[in-house]
Amino acid sequence: MPYLIADDLPTEPAGQRFRKLVERPGILGIPGSHNGMAALQAKKAGFESLYLSGAAMTASMGIPDLGIITVDEVCFFIRQVARASGLPVLVDGDTGYGEALNVMHMVRSFEDAGAGAVHIEDQLLPKKCGHLNDKKLADARDMAAKVAAAAKARRHLYVIARTDAAASEGLDGAVARAKLYMEAGADAIFPEALNSAEMFREFAKRMPGVPLLANMTEFGRTPFFTAKEFEEMGYRMVIWPVSSLRVANKAQEKLYATLKQNGSTEAMAGEMQTRAELYDTIGLAKYEALDASIVATVLPS
Repeated sequence: MPYLIADDLPTEPAGQRFRKLVERPGILGIPGSHNGMAALQAKKAGFESLYLSGAAMTASMGIPDLGIITVDEVCFFIRQVARASGLPVLVDGDTGYGEALNVMHMVRSFEDAGAGAVHIEDQLLPKKCGHLNDKKLADARDMAAKVAAAAKARRHLYVIARTDAAASEGLDGAVARAKLYMEAGADAIFPEALNSAEMFREFAKRMPGVPLLANMTEFGRTPFFTAKEFEEMGYRMVIWPVSSLRVANKAQEKLYATLKQNGSTEAMAGEMQTRAELYDTIGLAKYEALDASIVATVLPS
């Protein structure tokens, strides 16, 4: 039903729904959805939670992922994806948009926008994609203070602490930071840019009982693994952060090149979502039926 129907919306807070998904048996697959349409398509495919990547959000705006955008801009994307799908959304919170008080503001803003979970990372601004070089790390105690602030501010939001330390401090440094962040109040840990099955297994071995998130981004430092393989390595969640945007962008690039060359889109029609498919996905008929059920024509006397 349309999201405009109040009694069709989830009544349980998104954070509690996300936590239940993580705590049940098996691995939770969380695909990236860079807008409301992607969210609807992911839900239709059977996914139960969604991911909002900072890289996908910024790329869709035509800017790089360097910690440029604001909390309010991210909330626009959260509202769009959460509203369209009704699913709990895990949001990339970058470095928390400042220090402890800024992190608390981010948590409350994300909750109000409909987020179910957030991850914050231990980089310094300007932050980079986790799979790039020369990342600068915050002091581990400063990051722990941000995690504690997020845990203190949240009403229901599931808090994941991401560490980018493996590249510069090795597995020992990443594990030490992860343990500190768990002590500070994190619900789970996201070890970024691990580059082999051995690293993934060893990290999980050193963090027994801790819910772990794996990042299966394409063209990065991590080889391709399936969700099942991550589960066997000891991970409870896996994200595919930018995949939907990459596919959409490649298709759009082909469209514009074809249109420029031919002066027509006819050659691309077979690769397009049809009008009927679009209306079915966004539920146009349901909105029209809802409108007709509420608005009655009143004739003048």
